[in-house]
Amino acid sequence: MIRTLNIYENPVIGVFATCTEDFALVPPGTNDKTSGMLEDILDVEVVSTLVNGSVVVGSLTKGNSSGILVPKGSAPLPKKIDLPVAEVPGNLSAIGNIVLANDSAALVHPDISDKAIEIIEKTLSVDVKRGTIAGIKTVGMAGVATNHGLLVHPMIKQEEVSILEDIFGLNVEIGTVNYGSQVVGSGVLANSSGYVAGSETTGHELGRIEDALMFD
Repeated sequence: MIRTLNIYENPVIGVFATCTEDFALVPPGTNDKTSGMLEDILDVEVVSTLVNGSVVVGSLTKGNSSGILVPKGSAPLPKKIDLPVAEVPGNLSAIGNIVLANDSAALVHPDISDKAIEIIEKTLSVDVKRGTIAGIKTVGMAGVATNHGLLVHPMIKQEEVSILEDIFGLNVEIGTVNYGSQVVGSGVLANSSGYVAGSETTGHELGRIEDALMFD
Protein backbone atom coordinates (compact mmCIF):
# COMPACT_ATOMS: atom_id res chain seq x y z
CA MET A 1 0.00 0.00 0.00
CA ILE A 2 1.24 3.50 -0.87
CA ARG A 3 1.55 5.51 2.33
CA THR A 4 3.16 8.68 1.00
CA LEU A 5 1.35 11.74 -0.26
CA ASN A 6 1.38 15.52 -0.63
CA ILE A 7 -1.01 18.25 0.36
CA TYR A 8 -0.93 21.25 -1.97
CA GLU A 9 1.88 19.40 -3.80
CA ASN A 10 3.96 19.74 -0.63
CA PRO A 11 5.39 16.87 1.46
CA VAL A 12 5.17 18.71 4.82
CA ILE A 13 1.74 17.22 5.37
CA GLY A 14 1.86 17.67 9.14
CA VAL A 15 1.95 21.44 8.63
CA PHE A 16 -1.22 21.40 6.54
CA ALA A 17 -3.25 18.66 8.25
CA THR A 18 -3.80 16.94 11.58
CA CYS A 19 -5.68 13.86 12.75
CA THR A 20 -7.23 12.14 15.74
CA GLU A 21 -8.63 8.63 16.03
CA ASP A 22 -11.84 9.77 14.29
CA PHE A 23 -11.14 12.86 12.20
CA ALA A 24 -8.56 14.36 9.88
CA LEU A 25 -8.65 18.13 9.42
CA VAL A 26 -7.35 19.27 6.04
CA PRO A 27 -7.30 22.64 4.27
CA PRO A 28 -9.80 23.50 1.53
CA GLY A 29 -8.61 22.40 -1.88
CA THR A 30 -7.04 19.16 -0.67
CA ASN A 31 -7.63 16.84 -3.61
CA ASP A 32 -10.08 13.96 -3.48
CA LYS A 33 -7.38 11.31 -3.92
CA THR A 34 -5.49 12.58 -0.89
CA SER A 35 -8.66 12.80 1.20
CA GLY A 36 -9.59 9.28 0.15
CA MET A 37 -6.19 7.93 1.18
CA LEU A 38 -6.50 9.60 4.57
CA GLU A 39 -9.97 8.13 5.06
CA ASP A 40 -8.88 4.63 4.08
CA ILE A 41 -5.51 4.44 5.85
CA LEU A 42 -6.34 6.34 9.03
CA ASP A 43 -9.99 5.17 9.21
CA VAL A 44 -11.19 8.72 9.78
CA GLU A 45 -13.72 11.21 8.48
CA VAL A 46 -11.90 13.94 6.55
CA VAL A 47 -13.12 17.47 7.30
CA SER A 48 -12.02 20.48 5.28
CA THR A 49 -11.53 23.76 7.15
CA LEU A 50 -9.45 26.86 7.55
CA VAL A 51 -8.12 27.80 11.00
CA ASN A 52 -7.79 31.50 11.72
CA GLY A 53 -8.19 31.97 7.97
CA SER A 54 -5.09 29.90 7.30
CA VAL A 55 -4.44 26.67 5.39
CA VAL A 56 -1.70 25.50 7.81
CA VAL A 57 -4.27 23.53 9.78
CA GLY A 58 -1.73 21.08 11.21
CA SER A 59 0.43 23.83 12.66
CA LEU A 60 -2.52 25.60 14.25
CA THR A 61 -4.56 22.75 15.79
CA LYS A 62 -4.07 19.68 17.93
CA GLY A 63 -6.66 17.18 19.07
CA ASN A 64 -7.33 13.74 20.46
CA SER A 65 -10.41 11.62 21.14
CA SER A 66 -11.59 14.03 23.84
CA GLY A 67 -11.27 17.44 22.19
CA ILE A 68 -9.63 19.86 19.79
CA LEU A 69 -7.36 22.81 20.62
CA VAL A 70 -7.32 25.93 18.42
CA PRO A 71 -5.67 29.36 18.69
CA LYS A 72 -7.48 32.23 20.40
CA GLY A 73 -9.91 34.08 18.16
CA SER A 74 -10.53 31.11 15.87
CA ALA A 75 -13.80 30.76 13.99
CA PRO A 76 -15.89 27.70 14.89
CA LEU A 77 -14.82 24.43 13.30
CA PRO A 78 -17.32 22.60 11.06
CA LYS A 79 -20.19 20.95 12.95
CA LYS A 80 -19.01 17.53 11.75
CA ILE A 81 -16.37 17.79 14.48
CA ASP A 82 -18.57 16.62 17.36
CA LEU A 83 -15.91 17.21 20.01
CA PRO A 84 -15.34 20.02 22.50
CA VAL A 85 -13.23 22.76 20.89
CA ALA A 86 -11.23 25.11 23.11
CA GLU A 87 -9.19 28.20 22.37
CA VAL A 88 -5.73 28.21 23.94
CA PRO A 89 -4.81 31.63 25.37
CA GLY A 90 -1.45 33.32 25.00
CA ASN A 91 0.88 34.44 22.24
CA LEU A 92 1.93 30.92 21.24
CA SER A 93 -0.77 30.49 18.61
CA ALA A 94 0.67 27.63 16.52
CA ILE A 95 -1.00 25.01 18.72
CA GLY A 96 -0.08 22.07 16.51
CA ASN A 97 3.57 23.07 16.70
CA ILE A 98 3.69 23.47 20.49
CA VAL A 99 1.61 20.48 21.67
CA LEU A 100 2.47 16.78 21.26
CA ALA A 101 -0.48 14.67 22.42
CA ASN A 102 -2.30 11.36 22.27
CA ASP A 103 -5.33 10.17 24.27
CA SER A 104 -3.47 9.90 27.57
CA ALA A 105 -0.78 12.58 27.78
CA ALA A 106 0.65 15.75 26.30
CA LEU A 107 4.08 17.39 26.16
CA VAL A 108 3.97 21.14 25.56
CA HIS A 109 6.25 24.08 24.80
CA PRO A 110 8.15 25.03 27.96
CA ASP A 111 6.99 28.65 27.82
CA ILE A 112 3.29 27.91 27.67
CA SER A 113 1.25 29.51 30.46
CA ASP A 114 -0.34 27.80 33.44
CA LYS A 115 -3.78 28.93 32.19
CA ALA A 116 -3.11 27.36 28.80
CA ILE A 117 -2.05 24.11 30.45
CA GLU A 118 -5.29 24.04 32.46
CA ILE A 119 -7.31 24.37 29.25
CA ILE A 120 -5.26 21.70 27.46
CA GLU A 121 -5.68 19.28 30.38
CA LYS A 122 -9.43 19.86 30.54
CA THR A 123 -10.09 19.75 26.79
CA LEU A 124 -7.92 16.75 25.94
CA SER A 125 -8.49 14.96 29.30
CA VAL A 126 -4.77 14.26 29.63
CA ASP A 127 -1.85 14.86 31.93
CA VAL A 128 0.31 17.72 30.60
CA LYS A 129 4.00 18.38 31.12
CA ARG A 130 6.27 21.08 29.76
CA GLY A 131 9.40 19.97 27.94
CA THR A 132 11.54 19.87 24.83
CA ILE A 133 12.61 17.30 22.23
CA ALA A 134 16.23 17.58 21.12
CA GLY A 135 16.19 20.96 22.83
CA ILE A 136 13.42 22.08 20.48
CA LYS A 137 10.48 23.87 22.10
CA THR A 138 8.07 23.22 19.21
CA VAL A 139 7.49 19.67 20.38
CA GLY A 140 4.49 19.12 18.10
CA MET A 141 6.76 19.31 15.07
CA ALA A 142 9.67 17.44 16.72
CA GLY A 143 7.58 14.35 17.46
CA VAL A 144 4.62 12.18 16.49
CA ALA A 145 2.49 10.52 19.17
CA THR A 146 -0.17 7.85 18.82
CA ASN A 147 -1.74 5.66 21.48
CA HIS A 148 0.82 2.97 20.65
CA GLY A 149 4.13 4.71 20.04
CA LEU A 150 6.28 7.83 19.81
CA LEU A 151 8.48 8.86 16.88
CA VAL A 152 10.84 11.74 17.64
CA HIS A 153 13.70 13.91 16.38
CA PRO A 154 16.91 11.82 16.17
CA MET A 155 18.92 14.25 18.32
CA ILE A 156 16.69 13.78 21.37
CA LYS A 157 18.54 13.73 24.69
CA GLN A 158 18.31 10.80 27.09
CA GLU A 159 16.70 12.90 29.81
CA GLU A 160 14.02 13.97 27.31
CA VAL A 161 13.42 10.32 26.39
CA SER A 162 12.93 9.50 30.07
CA ILE A 163 10.36 12.30 30.46
CA LEU A 164 8.42 11.17 27.38
CA GLU A 165 8.42 7.52 28.45
CA ASP A 166 7.26 8.53 31.93
CA ILE A 167 4.33 10.70 30.87
CA PHE A 168 3.17 8.72 27.83
CA GLY A 169 4.00 5.23 29.08
CA LEU A 170 5.27 4.32 25.61
CA ASN A 171 8.56 3.45 23.98
CA VAL A 172 10.32 6.34 22.24
CA GLU A 173 11.97 5.73 18.86
CA ILE A 174 13.90 8.11 16.64
CA GLY A 175 13.54 8.67 12.92
CA THR A 176 13.38 11.12 10.05
CA VAL A 177 10.92 11.93 7.29
CA ASN A 178 10.96 13.41 3.79
CA TYR A 179 14.52 12.32 2.97
CA GLY A 180 16.25 13.36 6.16
CA SER A 181 14.05 15.97 7.83
CA GLN A 182 14.45 15.61 11.58
CA VAL A 183 11.22 17.44 12.44
CA VAL A 184 9.16 14.30 12.02
CA GLY A 185 5.89 15.95 13.03
CA SER A 186 6.02 18.04 9.87
CA GLY A 187 5.83 15.00 7.62
CA VAL A 188 3.72 12.32 9.32
CA LEU A 189 0.02 11.93 10.14
CA ALA A 190 -0.76 8.93 12.33
CA ASN A 191 -3.28 7.37 14.69
CA SER A 192 -3.97 3.88 15.99
CA SER A 193 -5.27 2.71 12.61
CA GLY A 194 -2.41 3.76 10.37
CA TYR A 195 -0.03 6.43 9.17
CA VAL A 196 0.85 8.44 6.09
CA ALA A 197 4.06 10.34 5.38
CA GLY A 198 5.20 13.07 3.03
CA SER A 199 5.96 12.07 -0.54
CA GLU A 200 9.74 12.43 -0.19
CA THR A 201 9.94 9.89 2.65
CA THR A 202 12.21 6.97 1.80
CA GLY A 203 11.53 3.28 2.30
CA HIS A 204 14.03 3.15 5.15
CA GLU A 205 12.32 6.07 6.83
CA LEU A 206 8.92 4.41 6.42
CA GLY A 207 10.32 1.33 8.13
CA ARG A 208 11.45 3.39 11.11
CA ILE A 209 8.05 5.07 11.32
CA GLU A 210 6.30 1.69 11.25
CA ASP A 211 8.56 0.35 14.01
CA ALA A 212 8.12 3.41 16.21
CA LEU A 213 4.34 3.53 15.88
CA MET A 214 3.94 -0.24 16.19
CA PHE A 215 2.73 -1.00 12.69
CA ASP A 216 5.38 -3.63 11.92
